[in-house]
Amino acid sequence: MEKIGRRFEGKVGIVTASTQGIGFSIAERLGLEGASVVVSSRKQNNVDEAVEKLKARGIEVLGVVCHVSNAQQRKNLIDKTVKKYGKIDVIVSNAAVNPSVSAILESKESVLDKLWEVNVKASILLLQDAAPHLQKGSSVVFISSISGYQPPASMAMYGVTKTALLGLTKALAAEMAPDTRVNCVAPGFVPTHFADYITKDQATRKAIEENTLLNRLGTTADMANATAFLASDDASYITGETLVVAGGMPSRL
Repeated sequence: MEKIGRRFEGKVGIVTASTQGIGFSIAERLGLEGASVVVSSRKQNNVDEAVEKLKARGIEVLGVVCHVSNAQQRKNLIDKTVKKYGKIDVIVSNAAVNPSVSAILESKESVLDKLWEVNVKASILLLQDAAPHLQKGSSVVFISSISGYQPPASMAMYGVTKTALLGLTKALAAEMAPDTRVNCVAPGFVPTHFADYITKDQATRKAIEENTLLNRLGTTADMANATAFLASDDASYITGETLVVAGGMPSRL
């Protein structure tokens, strides 16, 4: 991690749901490469802990409480970022929920609404607020999932919302060109708190590992590396694309 460049020197990046797991690793990576990073999540104590950890690594960081489905908190996230740093160069939309393991046709309407609201709609509304402040050469990265390619029965509707992000990436890449690039990362299985109900079972974990070519689960650093690449000028001729980061696990649409 220490042998990295400074691709984000002088840049400002917002990462949603970034106080733990994949989101935190992405914020950390951007910060270690020179970005001023804005971290957020629903709980103040989580935000405070993340800010403390990042500052300890010499990263310039602002922490803001933000539940992405709350319009006022989304606006506050953008307003505080612009007030402190004056611009936005990178937005990583990472927030997601998976409130149910029910089959799609057995899912309650309230569950369907929450999945759509947090996993898809909030990303669009956040960008509506942020768009006026995005710089020329800016970058947006959505965090989807390999489950978006073939939604598994245990998380089918979650997978469908992640499929929607693949289409949203294509549509917004066209709409926001040429000044802003829009790409997507589709992680495989990563043992985080969010995925704990899948990866904590040893038999399930082993089956997932055996379904990858690299015989291991992903790490949060793997996802941060891929996201940082797409957000950086190293990917300046890439837009509208999804990078699957899943150790060779089969993906198809």
